[in-house]
Amino acid sequence: MTNRQETGDGRREAAWAPPPASRLSFLALFLSLAACAHPQPLTLGGEPELRIGLNTGLTLVRLGGDGELFLADDANGKPVGAIPAGVTWSLIPDSGGGLVLVKPGGSRTERHLGLSAVNVTEGRFAMVNGRRYRGRLNVYRTTAGLTVMNRVPLEGYVAGVLGQEMGPRRDDERQALLAQTIVSRTFAVRNRGRWESEGFDAWADTRDQVYPGVAGESPQAWEAVRATAGQVIEYHGAVIDAYFHSTCGGKTAAPEEAFRTVARPSYLKPVSDASGGGHSYCDISPRWQWREEWDGQTLRTILTRTLAQVMTVPGDGLPPITGVEVAHTTESGRVDELRIVFSHGDVRVGAADVRSVLRPQPDRLLQSTVFSVDVSKTGGVVSRLVVEGHGSGHGVGMCQWGAIGRARAGQNYEKILSTYYPGTTVERLY
Repeated sequence: MTNRQETGDGRREAAWAPPPASRLSFLALFLSLAACAHPQPLTLGGEPELRIGLNTGLTLVRLGGDGELFLADDANGKPVGAIPAGVTWSLIPDSGGGLVLVKPGGSRTERHLGLSAVNVTEGRFAMVNGRRYRGRLNVYRTTAGLTVMNRVPLEGYVAGVLGQEMGPRRDDERQALLAQTIVSRTFAVRNRGRWESEGFDAWADTRDQVYPGVAGESPQAWEAVRATAGQVIEYHGAVIDAYFHSTCGGKTAAPEEAFRTVARPSYLKPVSDASGGGHSYCDISPRWQWREEWDGQTLRTILTRTLAQVMTVPGDGLPPITGVEVAHTTESGRVDELRIVFSHGDVRVGAADVRSVLRPQPDRLLQSTVFSVDVSKTGGVVSRLVVEGHGSGHGVGMCQWGAIGRARAGQNYEKILSTYYPGTTVERLY
């Protein structure tokens, strides 16, 4: 539900690893928990653990660590082995429906349905396919291949996603980073168990929040995490749906303007981002203003493919396109309905589908639905379409660049959050 914009610097701090004196007791605890498949209930006073889906359908997984990595069988918690620091073992599917470990010399272990791995050396991390992660790694077999999951304390997860969601910030933008920290934590808590059918709480990609593990952390991110530890956004005592996006383009959107939903919590109503003098807080964004252009043939090729998602497209392709127009706009000024006219009939594309139908490139959504169209025709057929717009993302909830602009103007994170989520309060959950 987000738009990526900047990347933070890596960090080697180990906020989670136990001290050497507790190594044996910690290892015993790890072995006792290795076979646990479900998260513990979230209780006041306790930091939850998240299950993050890193990869699925793999035919090879490389496990190792920059410290000694201990392995246990997921089914019974029994020790399987220890991978020395700097050494990599491979996991591959076997013909019996499980997986096996292949050591550097080529020897193989017995078959397992799943394995848990943890690095218990202070200041060191478990590694999977070259990336470092806090907490535990689980690798298990499904019909699609091997799945890799990271079990990580919530605060470590938030530190990992911050670099992807907001990137490094100036001192006068710190309040925006604190706001994003609380939003990212709230989003994770609210959506815990969302992918239960897959065995996860969240995916490590744009289906949730982009999480690259330790590589996403930075000293600045950890400072923000510690300064807001356990804080989430609540409305009438319940954790909210903390939607956020890159750049609202002047005003945020209600959920029904962006998604296929009729629900509108009062804390997600459209909010003006005007800062006075004809400016908006988010007009400092590099995505504040944009322009896209298609020639007639390119437009027809793209629409032939994308319209198939929302309607039946004839086998010989679309008829000639004779017009494109904004039929209706929403209360926040977004395109509510786009009308595409053909030589015989028309198609009306609703707000939730506009960005995926009118794509600039096959792998890229239209930046936002705050736009106007300009059509050129030759012989009654569209020969060129120009779209000029503002903002980036779905527009619901907190505007990240608006938050940065507000922080520069002296607003603190509580003011920023209460503006974008009216009627809410920041509460400490644990």
